[in-house]
Amino acid sequence: MQKKTPGFRFFFSILLISLPVLYSCTREKSTAVLWTDQSDFALYSEFFNASQDEYKIEIRYFESPARELVVMNGNRQREYPDIVAGSWLKSTSTRTLFRPLDSFLREGDIPPENFYAPLLALGKIEGKQYLLPVSFNMPALIFTREEEQKLSNPFTIDFEEARGLGMAYNQERNGVFTRIGFSPAWNDEFLFITTALFNTGFREAAPLAWDNTALEQAMVYVRNWIEEVNSGFQAEDDFVFKYFYEPLYRLASQGRILFAYMNSAAIFTLAPERRQSLGFRWISENDTIPLIEGSVYYGIPKGGRAGKAAAAFTRWFFNQETQRHMLEHSRDFRLLETSFGIAGGFSAMRPVTEQIFPLFYPSLLGHLPPGDFFSPPNILPLNWTRLKERVILPYLHERIRQDSREDIRPLERRISEWNRINRE
Repeated sequence: MQKKTPGFRFFFSILLISLPVLYSCTREKSTAVLWTDQSDFALYSEFFNASQDEYKIEIRYFESPARELVVMNGNRQREYPDIVAGSWLKSTSTRTLFRPLDSFLREGDIPPENFYAPLLALGKIEGKQYLLPVSFNMPALIFTREEEQKLSNPFTIDFEEARGLGMAYNQERNGVFTRIGFSPAWNDEFLFITTALFNTGFREAAPLAWDNTALEQAMVYVRNWIEEVNSGFQAEDDFVFKYFYEPLYRLASQGRILFAYMNSAAIFTLAPERRQSLGFRWISENDTIPLIEGSVYYGIPKGGRAGKAAAAFTRWFFNQETQRHMLEHSRDFRLLETSFGIAGGFSAMRPVTEQIFPLFYPSLLGHLPPGDFFSPPNILPLNWTRLKERVILPYLHERIRQDSREDIRPLERRISEWNRINRE
């Protein structure tokens, strides 16, 4: 029998000591790290952690998890998150960094029919489900409940109805408006909603593409509305200068204006005593409601090391009863006063929004539109929020005040110049 040398015994003893360390480095972690831009996930993680003792979720908050994910992908020394829940995850630079989630849908853990189909479809790439929708918001016009009987249906309002009711509401004294029903120029976000309903179709390209003809049609429509209904920009500007010293929802509740633009998150985080006097209708054209950009999506990155913990949280989170409990906890902690619904919006799960939300927001009863009205925005670039705020909206604001688009600097040039200065 061969005799073991001192060197062999030394090597073997070192191996025995190292095995636990090697095992701890390679075994899967039981704590999953979740990156998000939604503060509500701090409560959700605490709720999950308290519900069982096998897995834990740790939250890392970033202003833009999508951008952090791209930066991290170029720096392999950083540790990948196990879950990401946030806005703008669908851009070209981020969506390929996630694992497919089809197994959750196929195995019945998360029934795909529970999701609003247009939102679920946006998370697919080449037929595979890489992202799951979490929440969304819709644009609306608000008004005092006393005016509700004038509207034609309990769900939506289109441009022609808003225009007609606004004109009938207008009131002048000595040639000066003392009431104006509504103006598209009062809110640049409303101008953007108009471009969406005219099928302008802003979308990610190099860096951005859209239908110029549709954009121009939307701007001409808005100019005609202002000129024909409200006697032009000067009359509107005089009215704004005289009366717009309070938020528009207050002017609506006081009867100074008929309609004000708000999105669903803003409406349902108003103080209850202010909200109870207001009605709302979702803005729609041809049975289409353009959803607000920035809907929250959920993905599991390829480089995560806590797969089982991430899977457990995924199954738990996308559960109807779980989301009901989360709304209850948010109400108990008074978080619904500052954050609407699930992750700042309506739940992307149809049973939650249609059956559970009205229990917490009674004014939704009888006012939720059919899900097939929903039209999510196209996939947009990672820097869309800043690009929209600093280039798109200022262009729309300026364009409606000019007779022709030839009278102002083209949108294409503005985007090119802004991108040259703000390269990431």
